[in-house]
Amino acid sequence: MELVWICVIMGLVGAGAVAYFARYVLRQDPGSERIKEISGAIKEGGLVFIHREYRTLGVVVAVIAVVLAVVPALGWRVSVAFIFGAICSMGAGYGGMNMALRANGRTCAAAQKSLNQGLKVSFRGGAVMGLTVVSVGLIGLSVLYFAWHDLPDFRFLFVIPAYGTGASLVALFARVGGGIFTKGADAGSDLVGKVEAGIPEDDPRNAAVIADNVGDNVGDVCGMGGDLFESYVQTVIATMALTTVGIMVAPWVKGILFPNPALSEEVALQRAWWLPLLIMAGGILASVIGCFLVRIGEKVEMGALLGALRRGTLGATILAAVFGFLVIHFMDASLGLFWAMLAGLVAGALIGESTNYFTSYAFKPTQEISEASTTGAGATVIRGFATGLMSTWPPVLLIAVAIAVAFQFGSFYGVALACVGMLSTLGVTLATDAYGPIADNAGGIATQAGLPDEVRERTDALDSLGNTTAATGKGFAIGAAAMNSLGLILAFSMAVGIVTVSSTGELILPPALSLLSVPVIVGLFLGALMPPVFCAMTMKAVGVTTAAIIDEVRRQWREIKGLMEGTVRPEYGKCVDIATRIALRQMLLPSLMAIIAPVIVGIVLGKYALAGFLIGALVTGFILAVTLNNAGGAWDNAKKWIEAGKFGGKGSEAHKASVCGDTVGDPMKDTAGPSLNIMLKLMSVISLMLAPVLVHFEGLI
Repeated sequence: MELVWICVIMGLVGAGAVAYFARYVLRQDPGSERIKEISGAIKEGGLVFIHREYRTLGVVVAVIAVVLAVVPALGWRVSVAFIFGAICSMGAGYGGMNMALRANGRTCAAAQKSLNQGLKVSFRGGAVMGLTVVSVGLIGLSVLYFAWHDLPDFRFLFVIPAYGTGASLVALFARVGGGIFTKGADAGSDLVGKVEAGIPEDDPRNAAVIADNVGDNVGDVCGMGGDLFESYVQTVIATMALTTVGIMVAPWVKGILFPNPALSEEVALQRAWWLPLLIMAGGILASVIGCFLVRIGEKVEMGALLGALRRGTLGATILAAVFGFLVIHFMDASLGLFWAMLAGLVAGALIGESTNYFTSYAFKPTQEISEASTTGAGATVIRGFATGLMSTWPPVLLIAVAIAVAFQFGSFYGVALACVGMLSTLGVTLATDAYGPIADNAGGIATQAGLPDEVRERTDALDSLGNTTAATGKGFAIGAAAMNSLGLILAFSMAVGIVTVSSTGELILPPALSLLSVPVIVGLFLGALMPPVFCAMTMKAVGVTTAAIIDEVRRQWREIKGLMEGTVRPEYGKCVDIATRIALRQMLLPSLMAIIAPVIVGIVLGKYALAGFLIGALVTGFILAVTLNNAGGAWDNAKKWIEAGKFGGKGSEAHKASVCGDTVGDPMKDTAGPSLNIMLKLMSVISLMLAPVLVHFEGLI
């Protein structure tokens, strides 16, 4: 019990770092009156959206909590854990986005002084999001452990997944709703502004520019924060659940994890529960140190900027590996668990590098898309989609190798621990990702405020780096989602008794789980169907929002005299309101589908079909998410490469074609692809939460 206090202390250390970085950002110069006016409009729009979304979400959470409380096999503890998870996720997302909304104008003002100052303000604003997520997540898990770890008959196993389910529900709404908002506003702004009217990006005459800037925060800060908060807590939950079930059904598993024969099963179980929590605690300390390592000189080069961020993430990765080794050593656990954890840590870092290669304009794949744009929009789309498809092999191979290595060294527990390793440095990884929207907003504010070219050059450099870190962060999130979902599926399979463990640590599968079993085959097909249908619904929603934004901008140009001449300002709030209303309405159907589908499959077809359903969704969803993310990121940076002066530069035919490609890719990389992560994890954790209901239930048909 005393060791868990280390987790609370490290969570408080992370919270202390959050307070330090927040104080640093808020003490910076907020800029001129014009900068404060634009930043204030973005902040107001972002808070309006999040307040409306959370009100809608609160109703859904309340209804589900009541249902969970009245199901006899679940009960009030499950309901309370579910509500607690939702509140923690909402609080982390709100706090991080609120800081991002305050940091954008200050980053713009700081860039007037120096590039290094602009990077420090924007990165530390992102660090507030990253460290808030891990601190709240770890403290929340520790609170649940203190409250209910000693429940009889291992009831803790069936209570704690509800915490992850609450976090998942919030993440889904934040990702889907925020993604629809941000890409509807972004695509509408680009199409009607750059393509139709021929005015520059972030031109103040475009009524949708504020909505576009708001969308960067609600989608890429709050949405990404919710996504990775969910992964973070569910990874620990899956590891705890696997340990509990493993030692319950196969006591000899203790010998695989803790070779010391003097340890009792009870002590081994406690240590196996503590292990992921303590590794995450070490990861928070590593992330805090990594955040302080990020700094740069005045050289405006992508390599120097990337090097500054890599110094922070690499330093945190090395420290996390060292801390993980020390935890495993002092817990008297098998050294194989360290190699399992390290496999996940390395896989996460390499997936990020793979994503960077396929999406950064510093490398050939994206440059080839820019070159294809010289022959038209069709060639741009074809080359970009091909790049997205080709980019799937490194992350799939890395995840497969990580799973194989982790299982070899730590059996089923090793697979879950690999995901713990991957997410142990989430604090600094998410900081580099949340930095991107802040820098993007700063660039937009600089344009709208009419700041000098020198300042715009600095904000452009920060923005370009932000595009790269955003794509890399999404690639990392996809890999984490795949590993996390696998751990949850394995925990579900063991919890309902369809998978057992041999004395050597091998998994034993019953004939009913054979690939020749009809329920499993039906489940596989139904699961494989979920990701494309879900993506279609979210992308269609972006299309509806885009059309409404375009109509509103055209109306203002038509009806407001002097707007195109720049003598009067647009009604920015109208576009924000339209995007908010449509996004909240359109997000309900895909969100409810992800919640209800595993429940229906489990009740109607049974637990074997549900296991097949989850595996089918994981395989197709992982590959589809990588394709959508990397194709969209490559199209975006191909446009940036042309805007940097290549192939005719801004305003050329190649540039117009690249804008079309970017418009196609926007909902893919910022709405459909990232939302798949949450759909996969949500369906898996709902299934695990329903294990007490399904354990003795064979289905209605």
